[in-house]
Amino acid sequence: MEALDRVVKPKTKRAKRFLEKREPKLTENTKNAILIKGGNANLTVTETLKDIYALKKPFAVLYKKKNITRPFEDQTSLEFFSKKSDCSLFLFGSHNKKRPNNLIIGRMFDYHVLDMIELGIEKFVSLKDIKNSKCPEGTKPMLIFAGDTFDLNEEYRRLKSLLIDFFRGPTVPTIRLAGLEYVLHFTAMDGKIYMRSYKVLLKKSGCKIPRIELEEMGPSLDLVMRRTHLASEDLYKLSLKQPKALKPKKKKNISHDVFGTSYGRIHMQKQDLSKLQTRKMKGLKKRPAAKMTEEDEGISPKKLKSI
Repeated sequence: MEALDRVVKPKTKRAKRFLEKREPKLTENTKNAILIKGGNANLTVTETLKDIYALKKPFAVLYKKKNITRPFEDQTSLEFFSKKSDCSLFLFGSHNKKRPNNLIIGRMFDYHVLDMIELGIEKFVSLKDIKNSKCPEGTKPMLIFAGDTFDLNEEYRRLKSLLIDFFRGPTVPTIRLAGLEYVLHFTAMDGKIYMRSYKVLLKKSGCKIPRIELEEMGPSLDLVMRRTHLASEDLYKLSLKQPKALKPKKKKNISHDVFGTSYGRIHMQKQDLSKLQTRKMKGLKKRPAAKMTEEDEGISPKKLKSI
């Protein structure tokens, strides 16, 4: 049995808090990513990993030492690093003659590789090469995907889901306009994936809504898809399964229209309209003919008070 698979009882309060953070939760923590450099990574791959780490901070861990591993042949080292660093996403960079400037992006499920896609870097422009202002650390990006290939091809559809998982950042309840600071744009066209990063500039427009301009911030990548390792449909559905406690409880007798308006149905007993109180008007008073009818039916009129 591996050292990380054994049941370890905490000996200190600090170790107990550490293990409690790693326990399964109904609402999981923000996904962290590990960025690993292969045994023969060149300058392009190293700079790419550093720039993506700058975009992902503080939800990323960068391994500076080289690690000789081949994810498509042996995944045990990736699973070990994932469990050690408590990261469910990974990005592995390597370089060789057969596959130059190589990136492998993937995600874990229960500390085992779920999806893994290999991408080749054809063109790279780093953050340092673009002399513009950058966004502060930990900024949540806006993600834009352009191209029908992301919806028509199964491999590109899984790549889109993987990129959303990798760059989405923390889940926030509310959004303010000034917090929308930068955009990550992915375009799939002619068998290539173009990744561009822009900073959002809010300019004066003379009205309440500001005028928006995009300024390229970097990094900029031209990628081509190579090998893929995708999970089966059953395993993929199992990874998307949510606990019952998180599922919203269905409320009876409440419906919604296409505009989001809520409608409620109320169940009431049948009303006796003959006993309904109306306005006291002379025209609504009972006439002698109506009183005679009531006497014939057995209803006794009110007795007159004696003087």
